[in-house]
Amino acid sequence: MAKTKSDFRCAECGWTTVKWVGRCGECQAWGTLEETNSVQEVKAARLTQNQLAKPITEVEQVSASHKPTGVGEFDRVLGGGLVAGAAILLSGEPGVGKSTLLLEVGAKAAKSGAKVLYVSAEESASQVRLRAERTGGLSENLYLASETDLSTVMGQFEALKPDLLIVDSVQTVASADVDGAPGMPAQVREVAANLIRLAKQSSTPLLLVGHVTKDGSIAGPRTLEHLVDVVCQFEGDRQTSLRFVRTLKNRFGPTDEVGCFEMTGDGIVEVPDPSKLFISGSKNQVSGTCVTVTVEGKRALIAEIQALVVRTNSPQPRRVTNGVDASRVAMLLAVLERRAGISLIDKDVYVSTVGGMRILEPAADLAIAVAIASAVIDKPVGSSVAAFGEISLAGEIRAVSNSKQRHAEAVRLGHDKVVSAEGDQLSKALSKALS
Repeated sequence: MAKTKSDFRCAECGWTTVKWVGRCGECQAWGTLEETNSVQEVKAARLTQNQLAKPITEVEQVSASHKPTGVGEFDRVLGGGLVAGAAILLSGEPGVGKSTLLLEVGAKAAKSGAKVLYVSAEESASQVRLRAERTGGLSENLYLASETDLSTVMGQFEALKPDLLIVDSVQTVASADVDGAPGMPAQVREVAANLIRLAKQSSTPLLLVGHVTKDGSIAGPRTLEHLVDVVCQFEGDRQTSLRFVRTLKNRFGPTDEVGCFEMTGDGIVEVPDPSKLFISGSKNQVSGTCVTVTVEGKRALIAEIQALVVRTNSPQPRRVTNGVDASRVAMLLAVLERRAGISLIDKDVYVSTVGGMRILEPAADLAIAVAIASAVIDKPVGSSVAAFGEISLAGEIRAVSNSKQRHAEAVRLGHDKVVSAEGDQLSKALSKALS
C-alpha cells in the first residue's frame, strides 16, 4: 500500500520541499508554500503489449495541421494558425486589447463556417455583443455565454460542441470543487487543467486569456504556462495605437515571430508592413537620429533610434532610455568614450525608439552609437543611411544574423547606404555613417 507524507508546494512555480520555509527556493516568492499530501511509494503497474515503450523510429509520425484563423498577423505568431486540441494562453496588461483581438479571431472563424463559443467571465453577453457590433464581428455561428462557474462552462461546451472555445479570462472562472476565490492559484490551476483536458479530448482549439502581475509576468501559478501548448504575450502602450503579439512558447511553431496590430475605433487592425510606423518621417534632418534594421522571426523591420545629448553640471549625468536596453546603452557609452574618443562624462544622454518599438537585440548597437555620436558633434546622419552591427567591448563591429535580409529591407525603403562595417573598428564605422 502506498504511503503518504506531507510536503510543501509553491503555489507559483510548483517547487516542493519537505518542510515549510518562508521563501520559495525556485521563484523566490514569499509566503507561497502550501502544505500538501504526496505519495511516497507507488506500485508499478502491469503494462499491456500496446503500452510498452517503443523505439523512437517505430513511433508513428503525426504532423500538426494548422488551420488559419483569418487574422494573418495572429496566424504568423502561432506558426500558421490553430491546431486541433491546442491550448493557447494570451496574456497582457488590462486594456491592451486582448478581448478585442480574440473576439476578432472568433468572429473571423465564425464567418468562415466554424461554430465558436466565446465565454466571457468579466463582461456580460450584451457588452460583448456591443463590441462585436462596433467591430463588425456579428455572426450566427458566434455563441456568447457570460459564466464564471467551471461546471456551467463545461456544460455549455458539451451542449454546443463548438469548433473553437474562447475563455476570457481563466482568472475569473472558479470551480466549486476547490476552495478559494476566483484567481487564487489553486482555482486557476484547476480551471485551466479541466479546460485543457476538455480541449484535448474533443480536439477543439482553446484560447485562454490570462492576467499579468505588476512586473509583467503571467498571474497565477507558473504551472499554467507548462500546461498550455502556446503562450502569447500582448504588448502595447495605452498612449499609442500599436500593439504587438509575441510568442514565448510554441509547441507547434517558432517562438521568435511577432505580430503587429493597430487599435482603431472600429477594433483591431492588422499591420502587415509595419516598418514605416517606426520611423519619424520628418523631412527636416536633425542630429541624433539613425535608422537601423531589426529582425523579429522571419520579418525585418526598419526602426529609428533617436539620441539627445545635453551638457550638465551634475556630478552624476543622467542616462535615460526608452525602447532599448538601458544596460546595453551604458556599455555603449563606455565604449564610445574609450575606443572612439567621445567624451560623455559631463553630458546627460537620452536614447529612445520611435513608435513605441522595443529593440533588445545587439544588432542595434551600431545605430545607437551613431545616433549618440551624431548628437554629440551636432551633425545629422544622411537620410539614406541605415546602420546595424554588434559592438564589442574592444570597439570592433561584429557580424549579426540575417544581414542580407536586413540590407534588402533597408534598400527597399530607400536607405541604400547601409553601414554594417563587419570587422571594422567603431571609429571607422562612425566616420562612414557620418560622412
